[in-house]
Amino acid sequence: MSFLSLDRLTRSFGDHVAVDGLTLEVEQGEFVSLLGPSGCGKTTTLQMIAGFVEPTSGRILLKGRDLAAVPPAKRGLGVVFQSYALFPHMTVAENVAFGLEMKKVSRADRDRKVAAALALVGLKGFADRYPRRMSGGQQQRVALARALVVEPPLLLLDEPLSNLDALLREEMQSELRDIQERIGVTTILVTHDQTEAMALSDRVVVMNAGRVEQIAAPQTAYEAPETAFVAGFLGKTNTLAGRADGGTVTVRDRSWSVPENTLSGDVRVAVRPERVRFSVDGGLKGVVRKRVFQGSQWFLSVDSEAGPVAVLAQNGGRSLPDVGDAVSLTWEAGDMRMLPREREETA
Repeated sequence: MSFLSLDRLTRSFGDHVAVDGLTLEVEQGEFVSLLGPSGCGKTTTLQMIAGFVEPTSGRILLKGRDLAAVPPAKRGLGVVFQSYALFPHMTVAENVAFGLEMKKVSRADRDRKVAAALALVGLKGFADRYPRRMSGGQQQRVALARALVVEPPLLLLDEPLSNLDALLREEMQSELRDIQERIGVTTILVTHDQTEAMALSDRVVVMNAGRVEQIAAPQTAYEAPETAFVAGFLGKTNTLAGRADGGTVTVRDRSWSVPENTLSGDVRVAVRPERVRFSVDGGLKGVVRKRVFQGSQWFLSVDSEAGPVAVLAQNGGRSLPDVGDAVSLTWEAGDMRMLPREREETA
């Protein structure tokens, strides 16, 4: 039996189905991200697990226990909100100790647990400070300490890093994953940030319009997307019209041997920009329309005979085509992902 089981979880608001039959099994100690655009149902799913929103149908089982009749305060879960929700009139130590007080933990044990939680998140020595005198990153650590101090079986994170600047956000991603691995708490993260989800997670649950598009390890979802929505949402991708005939896939008049392909007829061919390269011996013909320097790499936009193609080329010191240059594009067969036309249209 899985540690956390979501069984056909559904939530409707009037005629709008926010979450539609979501089924997910999470193992103990796993870090899973619910990933998708605004309105896809990821936050509603988290709120149902926390008990803040009641499911229309379906079940939530934690260690085999049905949470349907368990109020939020009795579930014992750790929750970190996007706004951190710290009490401004309380010190850091008082904020962190709040959940322990509600559980009637003795003063001595509270002090010991609060000190340990603050040390865990790198805030030793900040116990007497007030939130208003702390940076966003420090406040985020306080919120995390408050969630972890009660030793929850499950940690729920609702866009906890979205209010931080880019550099601090990247630092906190690393710290958050380190802390999660150190204490082994099962964690569910809600985020719309693809990079964040892929950096932190054991698995990502890509959601769209209330439904699950794919559940997979980050690299698998990126390298082998099951739908055009996943291919386009997880990083940049090129999707081109093609045709599959047995083990041969053709884009315009350029063909690749793909023995493992099981599709036939019209398909969409997805290939990541970093896998596209310039060729001197045939390929898709095109003209460079844009070239942008991005430090470690160059971004080029090519108007090809199969449609627009984005190319990411590492900045290795070699010369690259300039705007207006005629080029040929190619990629390896293993870098393509074939998607049915109808799957893209309904994603």
